[in-house]
Amino acid sequence: MSDQEPQAIRLSRRSFGAAPIIVAIGALELPAIVLRLGGIHLGVVADTAIFGLAIVSAAFLLAWAAEAAEVEISQALAVAFIALIAVLPEYAVDMTFAWKAGSDPSFAPFAVANMTGGNRLLIGLGWSFVFLLFWYRTRGKFLKLDRSHSIDVIALGAATLYSLTIPLKGSISLIDTAVLTSIFVLYILVIARLESDEPELVGPARAIGALPRAQRRVVLIGMFVFAALGIFLSAEPFAEGLIETGVELGVDEFLLVQWLAPLASEAPEFLVAGILAYRGRATVAMGALLSSKVNQWTLLLGGLPVAFSASSGGLEALPLDARQQQEVWLTAAQSAFAVAVLVSLSLNRQEAIGLLGLFLVQFFIPFDGIREAMTYVYLALAVLIFVLNRHDVRVLFASARAEWRELREARAS
Repeated sequence: MSDQEPQAIRLSRRSFGAAPIIVAIGALELPAIVLRLGGIHLGVVADTAIFGLAIVSAAFLLAWAAEAAEVEISQALAVAFIALIAVLPEYAVDMTFAWKAGSDPSFAPFAVANMTGGNRLLIGLGWSFVFLLFWYRTRGKFLKLDRSHSIDVIALGAATLYSLTIPLKGSISLIDTAVLTSIFVLYILVIARLESDEPELVGPARAIGALPRAQRRVVLIGMFVFAALGIFLSAEPFAEGLIETGVELGVDEFLLVQWLAPLASEAPEFLVAGILAYRGRATVAMGALLSSKVNQWTLLLGGLPVAFSASSGGLEALPLDARQQQEVWLTAAQSAFAVAVLVSLSLNRQEAIGLLGLFLVQFFIPFDGIREAMTYVYLALAVLIFVLNRHDVRVLFASARAEWRELREARAS
């Protein structure tokens, strides 16, 4: 290709080259659409696999479209937007379980299973994965976050502190929804005002972002609509199929719902974060996963009683049995440890290995005693880090105040 070739032609070829990838991934939704609309059944395991594949396909489309939307809005807001859109498939599956629990209480444990599994995967695998790629590429000892990420850490800390009270009540109520949603709304209102840099997109998102504005918006709308259709048609049969598959294959259906569904829906987000980290943008990748954790630990957790109440026909709280209380405790404790690690606005190799190692212990040894022990380990480590790094806590809040002060001054000038 000639160096003098017009930029418009180069952008056009880049977009054309990405089109087959987008079409191929999108085509994975078609079998699920045919099955659902045609009322066709190939067997529990086969149907569940097809609907699960459609959700993975939709997640990829949403991740690419949301990332490309960075060219339309501020980068800080785009990161939160990407984090929210990319996990919509998981929201759909989890809300399906919560909705069904309104008329059939046996589904309540699965709503909590999917929510806690997704949250623990984000920290245990996602954060450590980004750091290990960063270390592999740079041999850097510390992955430094931007000062603006102090807002994310504070928002996650507030949600985590509140979430520690939920198991004590034995339910997730609409009051919890109000508190957690308020935290998320305040978080969005703040980061939406932050200054933005020129976005650096990768893969298909880069090709979409390079399109002329009118074409780009048509493509983005088309991808969002098609992905939403796949999610809408696949979420319920996939959720039910996971349970039936567990029964048919003799696998614990709770664990299947807790790990397989979130892993399928969050795979694209992990892939995008991995690509960014590998290409030298580990800070942006970590910021995206941190924002995802904020929205999952606020909106996803808070959304469960909304779906449950709407289905049950009253202002009901989603009940938590002893196992579910333990799962929420463990997830909240892991979140507390993660916040403690990030109060310094950095992540080092020991901390990343700790996040991964502690996650793998409770992942591969899913017993009550281990979950309880890991909860205490997470909390003890969190308290220890907060005490040893109490200066970093003050610096974190000072960074957030400085960021807000600069924002106000910039808007006033």
